[in-house]
Amino acid sequence: MTVENMTVQSPLESSSLLLAPKVVLHDHLDGGLRPQTVIDLAADVGYANLPSTDVDELGRWFAEAANSGSLETYLETFAHTVAVMQTVSALRRVARECVEDLAADGVVYAEIRYAPELHLERGLTLDEVVEAVLAGFADGEADAAHRGRPIVVRALVTAMRHAARSREIAELAVRYRRQGVVGFDIAGAEAGYPPSRHLDAFDYMRANNARFTIHAGEAFGLPSIHEAISFCGADRLGHGVRVIDDITLPPGARPDDLSFDGAVLGDVANYVRDKRIPLELCPSSNVQTGAVADLASHPFNILARLRFRVTVNTDNRLMSDTTMSTEMQRLATQFGYGWTDLQRFTVNAMKSAFLPFDERLTIIDDVIKPGYAVLLG
Repeated sequence: MTVENMTVQSPLESSSLLLAPKVVLHDHLDGGLRPQTVIDLAADVGYANLPSTDVDELGRWFAEAANSGSLETYLETFAHTVAVMQTVSALRRVARECVEDLAADGVVYAEIRYAPELHLERGLTLDEVVEAVLAGFADGEADAAHRGRPIVVRALVTAMRHAARSREIAELAVRYRRQGVVGFDIAGAEAGYPPSRHLDAFDYMRANNARFTIHAGEAFGLPSIHEAISFCGADRLGHGVRVIDDITLPPGARPDDLSFDGAVLGDVANYVRDKRIPLELCPSSNVQTGAVADLASHPFNILARLRFRVTVNTDNRLMSDTTMSTEMQRLATQFGYGWTDLQRFTVNAMKSAFLPFDERLTIIDDVIKPGYAVLLG
């Protein structure tokens, strides 16, 4: 299958990439703090376990510690960020700065996820956590609009897959659905914690016509994808990178090829593509956690050229020392993408957002397409 409108161009300039309208669907609030904010908040709450109180050293520590090749080890870095996000003021500041940083990077729509159950150590209730984060998002949106970089930000509330609060968190998602929470997610180590353990939560979301994504196909492979879509009914797949395990490529095929004519899709891969189930791919993070060996072998290009609904995401900007512009540039450099390709990935993401259809269409027609029209000349 040849994808005629995917192009090959010279690497795109960083300054131009900053201007490109972007959409991020998979970005963790507790994985995107500014190092200085971690230091400030640690001092505020008396948290003395930071690896460093020097801004540059702390930033490097997070990136190096996360670069372990293991999802479980990668997740251990969050102990420090979660520890300092236990008050209303801290949550509101982190949420506001998250929006400011995304807007400065040219993001026009974002869905930011976090696990309310992780922020209760100092006595907050689940509702107080959600309300603090939503207030911070509103602060950030107002600041971004004032600076001439408008952005729309919505929340996904996440349940930890090793815990037993998923139904409670699903109810939280529905309770705040008119106030900025657009969906539900489960996250955490995949091995030993299949998504089917949380069927009650997913049934509740479906019964209330609410949307959800599931972290699947990152560390545990194809079986987790099968469970997420077949048993749980996921609207999107968080990562989903291991869907490649259900695709047989033509002999001699390379990840950076321009076409994969003759590729044979298994039942799971066919279902994901036929149903247009979005893949929330996070290239840098996928390398860090060992989901793929390196960017050159990442299946992003294979999936894109086989017309899966691929989207580009950051996952954790602090741990991966990345931005949406950086992720796009890395992909463009590795696989030879041009503006037309990046526009398609961005429209893919906006089509897949948990925002109402008319609002999605407005952002696509009034923001994304005109923005890329300028870049395309």
